Amino acid sequence: MELHEFTLKQQLDGLRNSTFSSVELTQNYLKRIKSKDPSINSYITVTEELALKQAEDADDRYSKGKALTLDGIPIAHKDIFCTEDVLTTCGSKMLSNFKAPYSSTVVSKLFDQGVVMLGKTNMDEFAMGSSNETSFFGEVKNPWNLDYVPGGSSGGSAACVSARLASAATATDTGGSIRQPAALCGLTGIKPTYGRVSRYGMIAFASSLDQGGVLARTAEDAAILLANMSGHDPKDSTSLNIEVPDYPKEISNDISGLKIGLPKEFFEQEMPDYVRKSTEEAIEVYKDLGAEIEEISFPNIDLSLPVYYVLAPAECSANLSRYDGVRYGFRCEEPKNLEDLYMRTRSEGFGAEVKRRILIGTYALSAGYYDAYYLKAQKCRRLIANDFTEAFKSVDVILSPTTPGTSFKAGDKKNDPIDMYLQDIFTIPANLAGLPGISFPCGSYNGLPLGLQLVGNSLEEGKLLSAAHHFQEVTNWHKESPEL
Repeated sequence: MELHEFTLKQQLDGLRNSTFSSVELTQNYLKRIKSKDPSINSYITVTEELALKQAEDADDRYSKGKALTLDGIPIAHKDIFCTEDVLTTCGSKMLSNFKAPYSSTVVSKLFDQGVVMLGKTNMDEFAMGSSNETSFFGEVKNPWNLDYVPGGSSGGSAACVSARLASAATATDTGGSIRQPAALCGLTGIKPTYGRVSRYGMIAFASSLDQGGVLARTAEDAAILLANMSGHDPKDSTSLNIEVPDYPKEISNDISGLKIGLPKEFFEQEMPDYVRKSTEEAIEVYKDLGAEIEEISFPNIDLSLPVYYVLAPAECSANLSRYDGVRYGFRCEEPKNLEDLYMRTRSEGFGAEVKRRILIGTYALSAGYYDAYYLKAQKCRRLIANDFTEAFKSVDVILSPTTPGTSFKAGDKKNDPIDMYLQDIFTIPANLAGLPGISFPCGSYNGLPLGLQLVGNSLEEGKLLSAAHHFQEVTNWHKESPEL
């Protein structure tokens, strides 16, 4: 096997046993990025010089017996995480010249554990999109079929891990932006409980929904990386001051007797036969593993999509008001006055999808409409969260497809925002309730991967990782890889 074919866990074992060096591993990935990524466009910035320096430092620590937890593992960071002195663009023209003066907590924590950074990955502009077609730096292609999308907004992170251009990658999830691309690219992706991972230095889209997480090849790899990303951060007021469990240890926990809930409202939705079939086959796998299956009801789940597309744009309109051409980032040329500076900087610096959401959000927050839209959406959000609270009185996890189908061809939904928004119909509810969710491969159709989603109760990431890990021990979908 070539070095990039090993999982993160296998690479870590190889480094610790001196089977290969971090420099060899890093050079292997950098070589692949140069040869494979031009057709995929998963990276915005490749930090070759920094990566090799970090790899050399890791090898030095190994030789002295002072290795750190993740020493020498080459990963990629979604270009939404600020990284000191490295271009941090958020996939937008607005930040196309922005070098962050500090590193996000996620980046800092992983650097402190010896992680090697290969570069920053492409993404939908300001994390707004479900296909990675809104990036200022061009569309990202799905490695399984270059005519298809990788999902979004973390499509660059998903594509680079799927194409074996990084061992794993950081990502963010506001309405499904980790789990949906994980499903479309044949990966394991976990969004932890809101507050489990610090948002400090993670460029904001919708502050009450955004959460950092992981895209990896296996649940075991995701558990290792998530354990080192998580934890309380005094710089983030939404960060939870709760001890982080030992996720790599918890994945081995027995799941016999695990109670899995099937929301009847999800399974009553129209879905392709191949999605229903792969989901039913996955349910049978869990039955064989000793899990108990129970039908549950989410009477308010139909509110999820409209609630999300009021709240997320409202929060984005507030968060993106800071991009005005005065302090940092893009600035229009030769403004006539302050008003012209603001208007032309924002109209030239933002893409169509970002402008659409700013306009929707500003309207929802405006005088006379705040109560009718934003306040009502917040009340409906509570009803959705209550449905989850009620469900977890009788079940441990909730199972559904991750997406309503496989990946779709680039351009197919670009001019139909509503159809694009429907790609997140199964993933959005977990964000509204602040709950952890995981997606992992459970089948394929026409050569394109399919994902299964599990949503857990608050702070029960370990239970989700364990359920995914046991599924992967008896199936091979996560071992499939695209031919490049």
